[in-house]
Amino acid sequence: MPPSVPAVSVSDLGVCLGGHAVLDALTFEAAPGDFVAIVGPNGGGKTTLVRVLLGLVTPDRGAAHVFGRPPAAGEPGLVGYVPQAKRLDRTFPARALDLVLTALHQRWPFGASMTEKKQALRALDRVGGQPLADRPLNTLSGGELQRVYLARSLARAPRLILLDEPATGIDVAGAADLYEVLETDQEQRNTTILMVTHDWNAAYHHADDVLLLDGRQVGFGRPEEVLTDDCLREAFGHTGHAHAMLMGEAGLS
Repeated sequence: MPPSVPAVSVSDLGVCLGGHAVLDALTFEAAPGDFVAIVGPNGGGKTTLVRVLLGLVTPDRGAAHVFGRPPAAGEPGLVGYVPQAKRLDRTFPARALDLVLTALHQRWPFGASMTEKKQALRALDRVGGQPLADRPLNTLSGGELQRVYLARSLARAPRLILLDEPATGIDVAGAADLYEVLETDQEQRNTTILMVTHDWNAAYHHADDVLLLDGRQVGFGRPEEVLTDDCLREAFGHTGHAHAMLMGEAGLS
């Protein structure tokens, strides 16, 4: 893929669901290797945008491309995904390793090869989750399950990782580990990362660019340019204590 081709390109994107405009006039690009945080209020269209980039929602207007192609039209394994809601029957008799292996099989991996098992174990090891490999899913905490889902998203070495609130249910130390894994992958493999988050502090300190949404595009650019009082008030109706904290840490208050 030529380096000039954006990892993600969105042009005048509009989506209506149930007769209601969820996204309107989104236009932005993420270059290969960028870390983009998607921030906005509940109902602002963040998860819908992720679903468009996964090829699960068809835009009503405009276009979205992933490495120059329509979403879901690229080679298998191009995109890794960590969902917010884990729609998983925790009583199903499977291990953490089995869940990671579903990234390679697209189904429960009965009869997985030794090569595939080693690949899944390497992905677990990258997120510090190898000790969880043989643990039944119903014994995992929320943070442990999130770690396993992250390993699943990395198992096929994707060029784009989409994450929907990945730090949900994880303590501060676990969240720090998660961001370290993502940034290491970004640095070593030039992975592009798009992460939906409510954590303005994480967006400010970890993202190269921030996309601020409230159904429409309030701002896109460097965190210090987008996470301003004016932009946050426009999107959320207030700036909140979190914004004051992150600006204070950066010496910008």
